[in-house]
Amino acid sequence: MDWLFLIEVLLSGLGTGALLALPGVAFVLIYKATKVVNLAIGETLMLGAYMYFAFTSGMGWPLWMAVPMVLLLGGGFGALIERVMIRPMLGSSAISVFMVTIGLGSVLVGATELFWGLEPHRLMTPIPDTPLFIGQAYVPRKTAAAFVVAVLVISVLLLVLRYWRGSLALRATAADPGAAYSCGVRVPRVYSMTWALASMVAAGSGILVGAVAGISPAMGIFGLSVLAVVIMGGLDSVLGVLLASLLVGFAESLAGAYLGGEYKLITTFALLLIMLLIRPHGLLGTAEIDRL
Repeated sequence: MDWLFLIEVLLSGLGTGALLALPGVAFVLIYKATKVVNLAIGETLMLGAYMYFAFTSGMGWPLWMAVPMVLLLGGGFGALIERVMIRPMLGSSAISVFMVTIGLGSVLVGATELFWGLEPHRLMTPIPDTPLFIGQAYVPRKTAAAFVVAVLVISVLLLVLRYWRGSLALRATAADPGAAYSCGVRVPRVYSMTWALASMVAAGSGILVGAVAGISPAMGIFGLSVLAVVIMGGLDSVLGVLLASLLVGFAESLAGAYLGGEYKLITTFALLLIMLLIRPHGLLGTAEIDRL
């Protein structure tokens, strides 16, 4: 066995896992606070990538201007969707809200194709294409940079959720919205804040995914892998999603290297089926939560 090649594949899987973890955490945030399964998370990721493309390639903005604007617009988009589409459906069946997010994803794909066409594009980044070696193992420099950024963002996000006073309102709303409302928590504001934060994270992760693999209207399919990761980890568990992201990242990299790229998604959903048979609620998910 070529151990050096295996190490390179596993390092690539580590990078893939980090890219899956970012939108996965965004997915969990929305579900924990609002009990909405947001199937448009992949399309939100795609939208962030295309906004970055428009600012850098279309308008000539530097990185330090484009990234904050993408995050700001991504957050505003999430708050708008929550206010206009999700909040009016409070009290509706879970499947109704679920279908609304599917429709939203289709609209975003159609709008992207209308404005930017079907052709794939490359994102402009300051990261060079020169090789990066960890010992003797080769790692694409963009993959390594995306991994570092994803780890930093997730770490900051977890610290904010742990120590920020506003996170108490979020946890109270997630546990029991009615009780939180009776205690003075402004539940609608918490919903908007959560959707804004999650959409900001998803839009930012689109920049990282696009920097590594390029962008196209079909990149929203990345959301399928994210959905598999979230279900495997547990819809309401951030730690479970992080663990499942690593598992899927390694599995996809090994399948792509030894079986062929067309086997990546097959491997992911095979793992998902096995997990559903063994632990239907996911690695660390709450056993009592509802499933669609």
